[in-house]
Amino acid sequence: MVPDRSSAHRSPVQLKPVDHPELCSIRVFCGDCSCGCPELFLDPAADLPRRIVLADDFGQHVRMSVEQLEQLVTDAKSGLLDDLIQRAVRPGGHS
Repeated sequence: MVPDRSSAHRSPVQLKPVDHPELCSIRVFCGDCSCGCPELFLDPAADLPRRIVLADDFGQHVRMSVEQLEQLVTDAKSGLLDDLIQRAVRPGGHS
C-alpha cells in the first residue's frame, strides 16, 4: 500500500523545513494559509531537555523535553486543559 502524501494526511515528520533547516518539522497547526502558522519541531542536535521546539506565528518559540510534551498531550487528551481554553476564549479572558 502506498502512503497518502496529500496535505490532509501529511507524514508526521518532514525534514528540512523552509524557515528552520536545522529542525525537523513534526506538525504545522493550521497550514491552510500563507501567513505563517504555529509549528512543532524536533531539534535532533539539542540537549534532551530542549529537544522539542514549539514556534508560534509571531517568531517566538518554546523549548521543552519530549517528556514535557508527552505530559502536555496527556493533559490535553484527558480534558484537563478544557476549562483553561474556555476561560481564554471568553470575553475578558477570565471568569
